Amino acid sequence: MSVGDQTHQERAISLLRERGIARLSEFIAAGITSTTIARMEKRGVVLQLGRGLYQLPDAELDANHSLAEAAKRVPRGIICLVSALAFHELTDTIPSRIWMAIGSTDRRPKIESPPIQFVRFGAKMLDAGIEEHVIEGVTVRIYSPAKTVVDLFRYRRSEGRRFQQSTGLNLAIEGLREALRSGKARPSEIVSYADDAGVWKVVQPYLETLTANG
Repeated sequence: MSVGDQTHQERAISLLRERGIARLSEFIAAGITSTTIARMEKRGVVLQLGRGLYQLPDAELDANHSLAEAAKRVPRGIICLVSALAFHELTDTIPSRIWMAIGSTDRRPKIESPPIQFVRFGAKMLDAGIEEHVIEGVTVRIYSPAKTVVDLFRYRRSEGRRFQQSTGLNLAIEGLREALRSGKARPSEIVSYADDAGVWKVVQPYLETLTANG
């Protein structure tokens, strides 16, 4: 290995230790060529997670690794619905795909792995209730527990064909119950998000029942 290659390899390793997961475009922006990355992969110095996405082979994998990978592939997306509910530990359901919100006019990304179910949100609901969490060094945007619960009511199955890929009313009720029980969402937050989303009349009887005894 030449001195130049070694320097580039050291820079690539340093970048991965800093960011956890990196796209090929990030290496190139840092002056590290795709040839260098290809050689490192061949020698087992880096691990290719998927097309154009890399991680160090000795990196500790978080239970939410797939969310970090999805965030790297779609930086503008927000983890939502079942995936957000599972992240906040408000359900025992393990989603078979990652639920991610994108804008109503955003180009739909073509992602082979990890499996992502994209949901389009209007501007008002897209930008509300976003939290940032660091997973394996990657900043992942995830909706808050209260916002997630309201979104689950918005995307319940009973709404017909538009929501044929939806999450179901039972999961919305479970999320509401667990969010209130754990204190991860306040009733006032639920009311505010539900009112903004136009689903307060749907949420109201469930919220009142669950908070009836204080």
